Amino acid sequence: MTVIETVPAVSEDSKGSSLPRYLALKTGGALISLALVVVLGFFAFRVLPADPAINMTRGRQVDPGEVERLRSQMGLDQPLIVQFGHFVRDLFTGDLGSSYVYRRPVSDLIMEHLGPTLLLTGTAALISVVLGLWLGQKAAWRRGSWFDKINTGLALMFWSVPTFWLGLILLLVFGGGLHWFPTGGMSTAASHDTGFAYALDVAWHLVLPVTTMVAVVYAQYLMVMRASVLEEMSADYLTTARAKGLREDLVRTRHAVPNALLPTVTLIFLTIGLLIGGAVTVETVFSWPGLGYLTYKGLSAPVLPLLQGTFVVFSAVVIVMNFVADLVYRVLDPRLKSA
Repeated sequence: MTVIETVPAVSEDSKGSSLPRYLALKTGGALISLALVVVLGFFAFRVLPADPAINMTRGRQVDPGEVERLRSQMGLDQPLIVQFGHFVRDLFTGDLGSSYVYRRPVSDLIMEHLGPTLLLTGTAALISVVLGLWLGQKAAWRRGSWFDKINTGLALMFWSVPTFWLGLILLLVFGGGLHWFPTGGMSTAASHDTGFAYALDVAWHLVLPVTTMVAVVYAQYLMVMRASVLEEMSADYLTTARAKGLREDLVRTRHAVPNALLPTVTLIFLTIGLLIGGAVTVETVFSWPGLGYLTYKGLSAPVLPLLQGTFVVFSAVVIVMNFVADLVYRVLDPRLKSA
């Protein structure tokens, strides 16, 4: 008697169930990371040696009772676990506390400075992605040529340069020396321009800080894209495409580049998140009125509620960008859909 073994077919329901499970895993991981950020954001800044109450009264003669009264108003006299409970409770309501230096809610300060940061980092990210991916695939396709050597060499050089140092050099040469561009701020002081004239003024102030960020970041995209295209160049499907009579430009753009983009997707989203967090140095060098410059001024006090708020925002952006990268990668790579 012949025994016929049957292999159970994979149902469509079981295939579709992988997507909810994938989303649940990634969402759970993101939420755990956010929870750790909240814990770290609270306790890390409590380690700072400076006392906020003493900083508020610095330069004035006050009795110790006044200092203790200020500490009591800010809740610093309570146990750490009680302060942490209040911090988490307020965080769920969008209350990040109040800055005793600016005399304003921290959430208002963050929203006020968020726009300039998004403008700066968004412009730099867009230019970096386009420039890096275009130069990377061109350099790989012309491997060993002068175009490849020059662009790869420049990318490695800029990649190794500290951001703040490059910003200072550009500021001294093109701002203070040649006077081609403004040396700081987002717009000309005492200017009453509106509309298109104001947009041009802001764009003129953007040139140096954006150039600083692009010079350091685009190199990552170039090197990763170059390596990905080089890996694809020996694939059989490219030989098949050439056998069909396609020109080299079409073989590159229609076949090699789309497949080489997969490894760069995660890098792009992670870099965008890190750009926002890493804007502290660039915004400080160019006095750009964004979240990075606000964080720098908060560190000089130090202002605990402001530092906690900006830290949570920066970290949350990185986590969210990482989560989005995982989702986009699953869409672009069909192999992950069946995983």
